[in-house]
Amino acid sequence: MKPDGLVLEAFGAQEEPVLMPGGQGETWRAGELVLKPAGFEVEAAWRAEVLTNLPSSSAFRVARPVRSRDGAWVVDGWEATEFLAGQTDVRRQDDVLRAGLAFHEAVASLPRPEFLDRRDDPWSYGDRVAWEELPVAGSPSYEQLVAGLVEARRPVELRAQVVHGDLPGNVMFADGLPPAIIDWPVYWRPPSWAAAVAVADALCWYDASPDLAARWSHLPEWGQMLVRALIYRITTDDAAGGPDAWTTDRLELYRPVIELAISFTR
Repeated sequence: MKPDGLVLEAFGAQEEPVLMPGGQGETWRAGELVLKPAGFEVEAAWRAEVLTNLPSSSAFRVARPVRSRDGAWVVDGWEATEFLAGQTDVRRQDDVLRAGLAFHEAVASLPRPEFLDRRDDPWSYGDRVAWEELPVAGSPSYEQLVAGLVEARRPVELRAQVVHGDLPGNVMFADGLPPAIIDWPVYWRPPSWAAAVAVADALCWYDASPDLAARWSHLPEWGQMLVRALIYRITTDDAAGGPDAWTTDRLELYRPVIELAISFTR
């Protein structure tokens, strides 16, 4: 899907849009503007207000949202931000995590967004299951895979705040500039959970060494955060793909990471 002329005109784009790499094939650059589908529009508008007013930091950059000519954040299902220099690099996970910590410190005082109660998608469902707000229920392969994680899960008492729930592929690097945090899916969880999601993703999908998990084990309730991070991801996979999601290769990618996570709970 490509932004049409009405969307381009609304945001003041002066150049023909060009498809950008990544972004699930839905992100377009038009000169100094980046346009993408807004998804859940109330979340997009909330995020735009926050990022517009977020003070600049030497530790991270954010793509500042761009209003349409009539002041709207979303036009016909599209949102726009300024273009930022940089490229994602999933090998730089420690740098990703450090940028995430700085970002979470900057947004720590924000109140809980009400739209979180209304958001309904596989990721929100997986998050609620991970935090025992919904029961574990799904395909047989899924239930077998998460059984050890569910058994290892224990109550925790950590302060929740707004966090970025998908850091690894959404931090860009450019020489001489702070890391840039993009494509913010909003969750209300402890910051150490967001870090654990990033570590779990790196271990499962980006060939990270188990040493990565050990280096960040000083974060609060680390073992329990890893357990919840993996329940979240695995539940989301099952909700989105059902039994067909569980190929042998996918199961084998998760299993050693599950064992590692549980080891941090003992």
